[in-house]
Amino acid sequence: MICLEDILPTISVTEKLRALVRSKLPLSVLLSTVHSAHDDEIAVILFTSGSEREPKAVQLSHGNLLSNLRDCVKVYGLTEKDSILSILPLFHVFGHTIDFWLPMTTGMTAVAYANPLDYKHIPTIIREEKPTVIAATPVFLGGYLREARPGDFQSLRLMVAGADKVHDWIREEYAVKHGKTILEGYGTTETSPVISTNTPENHRPGSIGKPLPSVGVHIVDINSGHVLADGQEGKIMVKGDLVMKGYLHDFEETSLRIKDGWYDTGDMGMLDAEGFLWHRGRLKRFVKIGGEMVSLVKIETELERLLPSGTDCCVVEIPDRIKGARICAALTCTVDDRDLIRQLRKRLPPIAVPSTFLSFPELPKMGSGKLDFRRITVMVRDRLNQT
Repeated sequence: MICLEDILPTISVTEKLRALVRSKLPLSVLLSTVHSAHDDEIAVILFTSGSEREPKAVQLSHGNLLSNLRDCVKVYGLTEKDSILSILPLFHVFGHTIDFWLPMTTGMTAVAYANPLDYKHIPTIIREEKPTVIAATPVFLGGYLREARPGDFQSLRLMVAGADKVHDWIREEYAVKHGKTILEGYGTTETSPVISTNTPENHRPGSIGKPLPSVGVHIVDINSGHVLADGQEGKIMVKGDLVMKGYLHDFEETSLRIKDGWYDTGDMGMLDAEGFLWHRGRLKRFVKIGGEMVSLVKIETELERLLPSGTDCCVVEIPDRIKGARICAALTCTVDDRDLIRQLRKRLPPIAVPSTFLSFPELPKMGSGKLDFRRITVMVRDRLNQT
């Protein structure tokens, strides 16, 4: 880490005078002295989260980022009068675009704080600094909710959640306790990142909002690739200037994920008749049991409704020699297995009800706050091997 206060003593008087003269020059002259990048040039290389497989290096161009920024400014109605609380890590695309480039390119004030996990202090910062916008992951928003006092979030006109599913209890408690609406959005590292979002004017709780103005979204059949009608579930495909240049030094993976300009997100979803996008989970988080496709995300959603608020739960697939796959749930609380199974059978097909519930003090998370499925799967497998 390089601190500005350590650099200042090394700057000579001559350098300071030269900088003063430069600051008085017209903008056109200043711009001619710096690199003039083309939209197609690579602006940044960011890594995918790695929650399900090894991270990939994503090349995002200036054009990719600018496309996303223009759309975000338009749909949220942002101006230089807004102020954003910048707390997300910049190595994650959500923080890189929304917390760094968005205020830089709009003239918004950025109130920066380095630790989004400081749940006790951040509500105080919001109360004192009065930002109008915050973008965060559901895990972070849940932490702030537990520590906040009435009035802490009064200045916020936009509370945007992304990178993971927003739990019902978070959405409901923000509305009841603070009168605030959580606007859930959706994106990927490969799309700079925002694909769709709810807005104050177009909001449907539980959905991930409508696609951005310059973004095309198709839902296609996972087997045939044919475009599906509204209301039918399939794989989410995305097209537009927000789609990455490709994976660094990995032409094969790039060609598998981008065809005719359409990016294969690997996510399952549905578009309704009003144009709202609904996320059904990662295709990799569907398992085939007895010939049926079972959504692990759907199981988690039903589990969360039966567990105490704030409980982390993750449902994973463990290979089984007899059934082919065994569904296990990792939880951060202890439960009555028989009672929970009885209640889940009222909500899920019998084949989708977890056979095993394991309690852990905590579940590992990524830097964004998203659960680390790979590590959790290893933890569950190790626990089962011990029994």
